[in-house]
Amino acid sequence: MHLLRDFRTVTVVLIMPVVLLLLFGFAISTEVNDVKVAVVADRHTDDTKRVVDRLRANPYFTFEGIVAYDDVENLLRKGEVDAVVVFRSEGGALKHQIIVDASNTNMAQTATAYLESVIGNAAAIPVVSGTLYNPRLRSAYNFVPGIMGMIFILICAMMTSVSIVSEKETGTMNLLLVSPVRPRTIILGKLVPYFLLSCIILTLTLVLSYTVLGIPFSFSVVHVIWVSLLYVILALALGLFISTIASTQVSALLVSGMMFMIPVVLLSGMIFPVENMPLVLRWFSCVIPARWYISAMRVLMIQQLSVEYVLTEVAVLSGMTLVVLVLAVKKFNVKK
Repeated sequence: MHLLRDFRTVTVVLIMPVVLLLLFGFAISTEVNDVKVAVVADRHTDDTKRVVDRLRANPYFTFEGIVAYDDVENLLRKGEVDAVVVFRSEGGALKHQIIVDASNTNMAQTATAYLESVIGNAAAIPVVSGTLYNPRLRSAYNFVPGIMGMIFILICAMMTSVSIVSEKETGTMNLLLVSPVRPRTIILGKLVPYFLLSCIILTLTLVLSYTVLGIPFSFSVVHVIWVSLLYVILALALGLFISTIASTQVSALLVSGMMFMIPVVLLSGMIFPVENMPLVLRWFSCVIPARWYISAMRVLMIQQLSVEYVLTEVAVLSGMTLVVLVLAVKKFNVKK
């Protein structure tokens, strides 16, 4: 009844996952397109002509023509080109140099890899390669599991903690505790509505992922659902635990933001690979539930493997859920 009366909050909670999914799925992308490339060649050979033809035909590049070597630095400074390929003939052998504007490191690394691939395939034996699980290298495949991990933490943990703390802040919690209603009934009454709301959000998220964003659909969606529900229960338990610590809604939001928002974005593997982090941060990331959930979702949704490949992640999430629930219920007593 409380959720139905607060229509604006429910609307925001339901719209936020859709906006985040579409934003990360389409607007925010790590793919590099339309790289402006120029070529410098002291003499034209069949190999250089072959490279130029490949650059003209490649959809990732915008070929800006053949320029003089003295103009390279000026073109890069003005932003008229993003990369330059320099060909030199030394002793009958053709050598090349790639000069890239690295003010955008992601673009520079990706463009260099693209150019090396084009030059290598043009001047040497063609290489046949295959890409598993994400053949089109779409960024949405990487972001969808991460967004799901962030959405459920934000909605379940933050909304639940604020909901319970608001009862304490207004004094209605004391009325509930002196009534014949048992504390565990109060806990269930606060958690079940957000669990049902999370189920609706999970349905919206999966429908958008498998239709609009093009995530491949398979029978593993059954495992995706129950692992997600386990994560939702863990997030609800975390919200309950925060509500026993915080005394005001503002402090509950601050604690939730510091404990979940920043670690989920930076240390869960949502954007930055955990394997590339320093050892201390890798150890610290082990206590972040989103890390294990996102890892499991990538295996189940993107790789489409069976649940036996994520037993470690499921075991860790189950253990975290049990520990947090026990701590939260113990702290949620009549005195609180």
